[in-house]
Amino acid sequence: MPTVSVGRDRLFAALGRTYSQEEFEELCFRFGIELDDVTTEKAIMRKEKHLEEEADEDEEVIYKIEVPANRYDLLCLEGLAQALRIFNKQEETPRYKLSNISKESMHKMHVNPETSLVRPYVVCAVLRDITFDEASYNSFIDLQDKLHQNICRRRTLVAIGTHDLDTLEGPFTYEALPPSAINFVPLKQTKSFRADELMEYYKSDLKLKKFLHIIEKSPVFPVLFDRNRTVLSLPPIINGAHSAITLKTKNVFIECTATDLTKANIVLNTMVTIFSALCKKKFEIEPVEVIYSDGKSNIYPELSLYNMEVSLSYITNCIGVPLEAEEVTSLLNRMQLQSEQSVSGDMSNVTISVPPTRSDVLHPCDVMEDVAIAYGFNNIPKSKPASLQPLPLNEFSDLIRGEIAMSGFTEVLTWILCSYKENFSMLKREDDKSTCVIIGNPRSTDFEVVRTSLMPGLLKTVGHNKDHPKPIKIFEVGDVSLLDDAKDVGARNHRHLAALYCSANSGFELIHGLVDRIMEVIGASFVTVGDETGYYIKCSDNPEFLTGRQAHIIYKGRKIGTFGIVHPEVLNNFDIPDPCSFVELNIESFL
Repeated sequence: MPTVSVGRDRLFAALGRTYSQEEFEELCFRFGIELDDVTTEKAIMRKEKHLEEEADEDEEVIYKIEVPANRYDLLCLEGLAQALRIFNKQEETPRYKLSNISKESMHKMHVNPETSLVRPYVVCAVLRDITFDEASYNSFIDLQDKLHQNICRRRTLVAIGTHDLDTLEGPFTYEALPPSAINFVPLKQTKSFRADELMEYYKSDLKLKKFLHIIEKSPVFPVLFDRNRTVLSLPPIINGAHSAITLKTKNVFIECTATDLTKANIVLNTMVTIFSALCKKKFEIEPVEVIYSDGKSNIYPELSLYNMEVSLSYITNCIGVPLEAEEVTSLLNRMQLQSEQSVSGDMSNVTISVPPTRSDVLHPCDVMEDVAIAYGFNNIPKSKPASLQPLPLNEFSDLIRGEIAMSGFTEVLTWILCSYKENFSMLKREDDKSTCVIIGNPRSTDFEVVRTSLMPGLLKTVGHNKDHPKPIKIFEVGDVSLLDDAKDVGARNHRHLAALYCSANSGFELIHGLVDRIMEVIGASFVTVGDETGYYIKCSDNPEFLTGRQAHIIYKGRKIGTFGIVHPEVLNNFDIPDPCSFVELNIESFL
C-alpha cells in the first residue's frame, strides 16, 4: 500500500488536537489506515546516506502512514486530515462546486486531432485565489508525484501539469508536433531546448529518464501552448519554466493529459478537491472547456455526485450486525458518503451520494466496507458457523498427503504459475494451443502460464537442491489449470498428485511401488487389462519419459495418470545430474 509521510505537529494542528502515539495508532486503525513508522526527516537522510549520527531532540517527527491503494484522496496531509476530521465528526463532508461563470468566460483548451496518435485526452481546471505556504506548496507538489506513481502508472496513463495562470494567456491548445518543431525552456533550466535535444539531455537525469520511453519513439510529441505559443508542458516529461508555480502563485491552471480519460478525471478531481480548501472561496473550482476538432466539447472538472442505492439487508448481513438505517447513514456520513434512508416496496434501502473525492466507491460492497470500518471491526461480535464441513476434494487431498508422507516422501509447495518454456519445451512437450492458460502481459518470464502439470515445479525443486543428500523423495498435491470452453471463465482447475524420486539408482520399480501403494489405500485392486472394476497399467509414449520405461495408469476404464523414468534431456534442462522417476495422476478421478 502507498505510504504517506506527514509532519506530526502539522497533522495534529490540522486535526485540532494532539494525540499520543498510541492514541493516533488507535485512530488510524479505526479509520482503516496504519501508522507504519515514526521517524524524522534527518533520520531518513542519515539512513539514505548510511550515516550513524545521533538524533537531535529538536528534529521534526515524521509519521509514515499506510493508506489503501485506491484512496487517492488520502495521499497528502490535507486530504488525510480532512478525512480524519470528518470521521471524528469535527466537520461535515464538503460540497464541491464549480464557479458560476458563463461558458463564454471560461478558459478554453482546443485539442488538435493529431494528439490521438500519442495522448488523445486532456482535462483541465483552475484554482482561483489560492494561498500557499511552504508546507502546503510542498504537499501540492508531492501529491502530484504520488499520483504519478500510483493511478497514473508512472505517467503512462496520466501526466499532471500545474501552471501559474497569471503568466499565461488563453485560449490554450493541445497539439502533437514533430520533436524538431517544439522549442522551449524546460523547468529548472535556463536555456531553450528542442524536444529531440531534450530527450537526449534527460537520458542522464535519474528522475526523468524513466519516463522518456513513453513518447520517445513516437513521430509526434504532445505539447500544450497558450495564445502566445508559450509552451506550458511537454507531457509526460517536463513542464515549461515560463509558467512554473511558486509560493506566490495565486491562480493555478491544472492540466492532465492522458491515454485513459476515466483516470484523468479521477486525477484532476483529486487535485482540485483537496487543494480547493486553500482557495479564497473554499471548495469552489473554476471550470475549463475542452473543445475537440470535431466540434464536441466538455466542461471539466466533473464534480457531480454519483448516486447509489444499497439494500440495508445486504449491508447488515455482510457485516453480521443488525444495524438500523439511521445508524448506517450516520456511519456512512463519517466516511464522506452522504446518505439517507429510502424505501423501495418492502425493502429498506440506503441512498448514497458519492462525492468526487471517493472514486474508490464502485459497488455496494464498497459501501458495506465503509460501514464496517466506521462501526469498528473490533466491535463486530465473533461467531463461528453452525456447521463447517470441508469439501470432499480437500478432505481426500489431506488423506492422500498423509499416506504419501508416511511412505517417506516430503511435501513441497510450488508456484501455480511457471514459464511457457518450463511448461512445454523443457519437458519436450508441444503446445497444442487448446490446454494451456496463457497470462496476458506477465510481469516476469517466470510467470507466463498457469501450469498444466505439477512436473515443472518438482523438477525445479530438485534442480535447486541437487546437492542435497540422496535419495530426494518429494511430492505435491495441488491444482493445475486447463482450458475449458464450458466454464464461464474459460478454464477449469484439476487436483493432481505428483511424486518424484531422485537418486543414483532411481528406477521404474521404485515409483511403481508408490503407485501401487496409492491405489491400495484408496481401495482399488489391480486387475487385468480391459477390466473396468479396478486399475491396471498400460504402455505409454510421453516425450518427457524414457521410451519403454513409462506407463499410463488406467482406473475404471479411464486414464488418470502417467509414471516412469524422466528422460535425460528433460533432467539436463532442469540441471539435474541424477536419474529421477516420476508419477502424476488426477486424484479427482477417485471421487
